Amino acid sequence: MFLLRTVKESDLDDIFELSKLALFINLPRDRDKLKKKISIALRSFEKPSDDLSDNLYMFVAEDLETNHVVGTSLIHAQHGSVQSPHFYLRIGKEKKFSTTINTGFVHGTLKLGIDTDGPTEIGGLVLSEDYRKSEEKVGKQISFTRFLYMALFPDRFKDTIHSELLPPFDKDGNSPLWEALGKKFFNMDYHEADIISRKNKEFILNLFPSEVIYQTLLPAEARFAIGQVNENTKPVQKMLEGVGFQFSQEVDPFDGGPHYKCQRDEIYPIKHFYSGKFQFKKSLKDAKNYLVTLDKSADDFCAMRVSAAIEDDALIIDESYQNVLEKYGINGKIKAIPLFYR
Repeated sequence: MFLLRTVKESDLDDIFELSKLALFINLPRDRDKLKKKISIALRSFEKPSDDLSDNLYMFVAEDLETNHVVGTSLIHAQHGSVQSPHFYLRIGKEKKFSTTINTGFVHGTLKLGIDTDGPTEIGGLVLSEDYRKSEEKVGKQISFTRFLYMALFPDRFKDTIHSELLPPFDKDGNSPLWEALGKKFFNMDYHEADIISRKNKEFILNLFPSEVIYQTLLPAEARFAIGQVNENTKPVQKMLEGVGFQFSQEVDPFDGGPHYKCQRDEIYPIKHFYSGKFQFKKSLKDAKNYLVTLDKSADDFCAMRVSAAIEDDALIIDESYQNVLEKYGINGKIKAIPLFYR
């Protein structure tokens, strides 16, 4: 069984090991940077800043048998501010036609966009390789934990939720779009530019092309990568689409990875948030998986997966979960979201 909870300082070693499994900038392979992120998360849980862009929420999945953290997920309350804008490439089309030669074309286009009042961003989803094909579906649990927290504390987040997915990379781990476009304007490699952009984005605004870019001028490999999803990221894409996210026709300006968005209250598990009475029952029929949280404060959040069904305005939970839920302080009211798609 797994406990989904807010991060602790003592989780640093386990999270550092998990950071080696991904290339996410928001989960860097650097102990000092991870320690700082954990510190920001602890402050955000306890006393969030009025400036949402300063708030970061980190969740972990703890294996209760080994007491090790085996997965993480993050919420950045606002991605894109005046101090650190959110940049993207908007995908469009432009029709051209000549009556003289009776020939026309529809060109795919890219145009740099900027958002200084950005959406809430979810990311940082990393799971230990040993748990990726487990029957408990720990990856889905730690991913949906973010939606449960948003349902409990909606005022901490923006109305629009955003997620950036990794695109395909070539055999050497390079981004085809970066090699064809970004590298020509920034004179540095992809990973270096991505790291710098996390600290200061001025160079993007001043060096990146400000006019429409015709995709026809790009090599085929770069064109085909725009808006596509890395093979290893397709399970995340499936999850996002299953709960209501859609491709926003915006991509990362560096690598062309797709951006997905959904209105917070339209995300399936949030839309079907349950708060009310519950009871335990033996041998439930037609039970499904739910993520339930105990009646805790915003900075002491924890949740668990249970088999349950809603009957007569109550959440009926399989009694095999009774002991462990009572151990973590369950009382007369429970809050839950469905741990399944539409």
